[in-house]
Amino acid sequence: MTDNTSKPDFPDRLSVDPRSKYYVAAIFEHEVGILLNGKERLGVEEYCISEGWITVPAGKTLDRKGMPMMIKVKGTVEPFYR
Repeated sequence: MTDNTSKPDFPDRLSVDPRSKYYVAAIFEHEVGILLNGKERLGVEEYCISEGWITVPAGKTLDRKGMPMMIKVKGTVEPFYR
């Protein structure tokens, strides 16, 4: 079967956190992947294409609110649908 529904375009900045102003629910109805410098990255929480960075959890470290500590990794960001 072919998918006849059109998928939304990726914004310049996107977050998986529903509390963020960069969260777009329509995009997460489909499976999304992120390439950073040509390699697929897992566990990406947020990205920005124009600034060239992604944020990923820094191990098991938590902040004082119980959320994972994030680190920013820079490079060429390419989102795609799987």
